[in-house]
Amino acid sequence: MAHSNQSPTAGLQAQAEPPKHEDNLLLNALTPAVRGRVSENLKLTGLPLGEVLYESGDVMNDVYFPTNSIVSLLYVMEDGSSAEISVVGNEGIVGIALFMGGQSTPSRAVVQSAGYAYRLAGRFLKDEFRRHGELHHLLLRYTQALITQMAQTAACNRHHSIDQQLSRWLLLSMDRLKGDHLDMTQELIANMLGVRREGVTEAASKLARAGVIHYKRGHITILDRPALEKRSCECYAVVKRESDRLLDNFTYPPPGVTPEGE
Repeated sequence: MAHSNQSPTAGLQAQAEPPKHEDNLLLNALTPAVRGRVSENLKLTGLPLGEVLYESGDVMNDVYFPTNSIVSLLYVMEDGSSAEISVVGNEGIVGIALFMGGQSTPSRAVVQSAGYAYRLAGRFLKDEFRRHGELHHLLLRYTQALITQMAQTAACNRHHSIDQQLSRWLLLSMDRLKGDHLDMTQELIANMLGVRREGVTEAASKLARAGVIHYKRGHITILDRPALEKRSCECYAVVKRESDRLLDNFTYPPPGVTPEGE
């Protein structure tokens, strides 16, 4: 898996204080004992816009826990066109193939919104995963939520309008960032959705005219989130509901399960 050789702050806006481990919701869900073992090996890494964390078929060596960045998982066709199959932000982890045993996937992971992530070498993650304990259970639940997002994205791209897809995409992105602002050009959004730029331009213009968003030179601000949710299809609610069900108020061990390896 490729990663940036830059310092964590290279090419990124300075922050009052660096992100904490707890800014990633998976890391935050762990008990202090497990998080302590994992955090000893976490390295803060800057993720500039457009950084490719791994290409299709790459053998993964590291995983990433985003804090205030968003990473898109894209499927790239032979002709170079692409479409997003899922987004990962502060709710998740990039590199599930490493602990699922596959080591690689046919997708590309690219930074959609610049920020930071904590990088963890695969050998440390596997050591913890093999304990069959708390982190093992949490990562499997996250993987189920991610599979739901991938399946719903495929259905959405097939059956819903560009207007609805854009609304869904904006909502999923904003859920993974603090605040209501996103830096993203229409060309990049079109690449993510796998549609023509003209379609995104028209859809974004409709949202702007309705007072739902403000868009100028690659800067998007959500002005009316309830209105944006109404304009989205049911796909956003399905993904959010399943993610909340699986990951909110995570406890270990779950009812009826005897912990092993702790």
